Amino acid sequence: MVEGLGSVAWACDHLVYAQASETMRTKVAQGSSLNECMTLCGLFPSMVVQMCAIGKETGSVDTMLARAGALLEKEVNDQLLGLSSLLEPVIMALLGCVVGTILVALYLPIFKLGQVF
Repeated sequence: MVEGLGSVAWACDHLVYAQASETMRTKVAQGSSLNECMTLCGLFPSMVVQMCAIGKETGSVDTMLARAGALLEKEVNDQLLGLSSLLEPVIMALLGCVVGTILVALYLPIFKLGQVF
């Protein structure tokens, strides 16, 4: 477990999670359980901590963490789909304003020329 957490800290792109992984590695090496360390960090959702505790009790931490990762990935994908469906009307309205502005800018001089003659 200690070697795995060291690899996680090294491979993590986010500085906060890399430092948390390194802190968890040292605490696990001192004898604390992984779920206690995750709770103390305060960065992980409670569902992940609970799944880690269940995995420790059943002896399948790797399976439970993989399951938690899949659930969190699905949750993020669902949130991104919701966000993109909310952004589509906003983008269409902005595009309509831009096209309307361009049309007014093109036709306004033509209408002014018609008033002169």
